Amino acid sequence: MMRGLLLILVAVSMQAPGAGAQPRADDATSAEEAVRVTIAALFDGMRAGDSTAVRAVFHEEARLHTALGPGDTTVVRPTPIDAFVEAVGQPRERVWDERTWDVEVRVDGPLASAWVPYVFYHGDERSHCGVNAVQLVRQSDGWRIL
Repeated sequence: MMRGLLLILVAVSMQAPGAGAQPRADDATSAEEAVRVTIAALFDGMRAGDSTAVRAVFHEEARLHTALGPGDTTVVRPTPIDAFVEAVGQPRERVWDERTWDVEVRVDGPLASAWVPYVFYHGDERSHCGVNAVQLVRQSDGWRIL
């Protein structure tokens, strides 16, 4: 029931070319690997300070949100994609290095979800850690982060 509702909400909210395309004949393993490659491209682009590469992994309607704080005092802060992409491309002395492990990927047709534990480093200095909950959609040219 919830999966069907999610599919309907995504389809209605996106209205983008290719959004209604039929899933390709990829098997689950290759779809999961393609999702992992998309996520890795985001972090590779961040490390390289390449705003063009980072922008390329996001769907045109993508949104970023950060949840901060313990339990019932959580604050949700939106970040516009364009602001994030611009920040990635700014010159800096220390590399933005988001290191991930044990990425869990689930794929159902044109939708994917990934649970991505990470530790974020500014150069060699550990800054913070957490989990990225990433939603993706498969388009004619590949997976894009929503």
